[in-house]
Amino acid sequence: MRPRDVRIPLFDMLQAADAIALFIDGRSSEQYAQNLMLRSAVERQFEIVGEAMNRALAIEPELATRLSESRSVVDFRNVIAHDYDRLADATVWDVAVTHLPLLRERVTKELASADSRR
Repeated sequence: MRPRDVRIPLFDMLQAADAIALFIDGRSSEQYAQNLMLRSAVERQFEIVGEAMNRALAIEPELATRLSESRSVVDFRNVIAHDYDRLADATVWDVAVTHLPLLRERVTKELASADSRR
């Protein structure tokens, strides 16, 4: 059986991060909080980011040392999926505008590194 390719979930993370950026572009945190469809779309993409991170770690566990926020990414996905009633719109917004761009940058570098190893 061929080993799974870590590039696939890394790419999925980038696509989901790009979708979140597109969804919130030009919007305020207040607009986000008032728009159920927007909140649902952003939360879904965060679920994908977290699940893809979890899959990438299963394929390449040492990724956790290179992406120090990897555990937090998976934990955030779990909160969205399982503890949704404790999730504050302000928290999701903050993660989207403050933390996600840095994660996207780091995952982009990791993907480029993975490409060069192939």
